Amino acid sequence: MHHPTALIDPKAKLDEGVDVGPYSVIGPQVSIGSGSVIESHVIVRGPTKLGKNNHVFQFSTVGDGSPDKKYKGEPTKLLIGDENVIREGVTIHRGTVQEKGITRIGDRNLLLAYTHVAHDCEIEDDVVLTNQAALAGAVKVGKGAILGGYAIVHQFCSIGAYSFCAMGSAVNKDIPAYVKVRGNPAKPHGINTVGLKRLGYSSKVIEALKSAYRSTYRKRLTVQEALEEIKPLAKKHKEVDLYYSTIKKATRGISR
Repeated sequence: MHHPTALIDPKAKLDEGVDVGPYSVIGPQVSIGSGSVIESHVIVRGPTKLGKNNHVFQFSTVGDGSPDKKYKGEPTKLLIGDENVIREGVTIHRGTVQEKGITRIGDRNLLLAYTHVAHDCEIEDDVVLTNQAALAGAVKVGKGAILGGYAIVHQFCSIGAYSFCAMGSAVNKDIPAYVKVRGNPAKPHGINTVGLKRLGYSSKVIEALKSAYRSTYRKRLTVQEALEEIKPLAKKHKEVDLYYSTIKKATRGISR
């Protein structure tokens, strides 16, 4: 299952059924779960743990240390879950001790060609990063979010669950759950209704989210005033409650 030209450190732990392609390099303190495929010319450095059934394509670098000037080679971590697809030329860095020391990626994510995940990022499940999308340090991306090609995200921003960043968006504020943004700087353009319909959300829930969006963006209310107006809807619909909580917890302000 391992090509004879692959360099695998004796201290790496590869479960049975892991396939490593030509000229790939697997360093010490790397753990790779069963069913995973590492294509040719991939570098995986540790401490890094990949779960089961991940597929890493050629010329990707996974688990290298951060280029952040604060990083001095400390043994920080990268933790990746199961069933992720990491396409060509992707770069994913470990954490830094100045932050949490861990970069985390959940399950079933799709990272398309040349995307970048910087130190201490947290990506939940079912996220799509389209070609050349880039996350700066300590960015959080909620479940099911989609970033279009060449979208970029400022450090410490949070991207809400099931939100959508259009191609070329430059995100420098937090994005609430379910919201679409585009532009430089990224501005809101409604609820991600197409995505929600594809996921089977009811018309009643979608209309409740639209109402919450109108309170936030169309009525010229302050953020606090909008939250007060949304609160009754949040008690009725868990989806609106998620939208509400992402605004309330925003640390960089929300895109408006």
